[in-house]
This record gives sequence, structure tokens and C-alpha cells, in this order.
Amino acid sequence: MGIKNFFSESDKKSIQEAIAEAELNTSGEIRVHIDAKCAEDVKSHAIEVFGKLKMHETASRNGVLFYLAVEDRKFAIIGDEGINNVVPADFWDNIRETMTQHFKQSDFVKGLSQGIKMAGEKLKANFPHQADDTNELSNEISFQE
Repeated sequence: MGIKNFFSESDKKSIQEAIAEAELNTSGEIRVHIDAKCAEDVKSHAIEVFGKLKMHETASRNGVLFYLAVEDRKFAIIGDEGINNVVPADFWDNIRETMTQHFKQSDFVKGLSQGIKMAGEKLKANFPHQADDTNELSNEISFQE
């Protein structure tokens, strides 16, 4: 089974719906990327993926990447500099803890969906949704090639 089949079509739809719902609250852009393995430091690799997905090209530099290496059971949440310049250092900690609780039970869909919704709520304070907002990044889940 390839990594692209890690989630069922229904699971993918649930995650994409969580992204769309979260983005209703904020001008922030959220993406999810799934790898099978991550041999290096997970945060460093997630930053590389962030760049490959061109997430730094949003107008307000407010992209958020949820990165998972499922076989290695590693994950990272990466916010662009627009976010990191205005939020406290522990901004992602509650989201990470909530996701970890679901991931420990192998409930990746619920963990991701909950984390994405929480991110949308937290981003709303600094990056509220604007009337002229456009969806700058795809809501599709990307997978390791």
C-alpha cells in the first residue's frame, strides 16, 4: 500500500473540509503533507517541505503546514514568518498536545482535523478573514513522491 492510500477517500475529504472550515475564520492558509518516513529532524524536514510546496508565497506570509511522517510517528506544525513574528513562542503547543493524544490512539484523521480547526481559531485573532480573501493554496493533501 502506497502512502497515498494511507487515508481513505472519505478521510481525505474530512481533512479537506476541516481545512476549508478553518480558513473561513482566517486569511491564513493551511496545508497537510504526508510522508511515510522522515530520517532527519522532523522540524527541519517539514521546513523543507514548506518551501517545496511554495507556502512562503502567500501575501501575508501566513501559511501553516501540518507535516506527518506516519511510519515514523513524527509530526510538525510549521508557521510562516508572518505568523511567527506576531504570536508567542508557545503558540502551537496546545494544538500539538491535542493532536498527539489522537495520534497515540492511531486516530490521525481526528487529530489532524482537530488541530486544523484549532489553528484556524487561533489565527483568527492576528489574521482575520477578509472580504477579498482568496484561497492562495490548495486544500488538497500532498503526499511524498
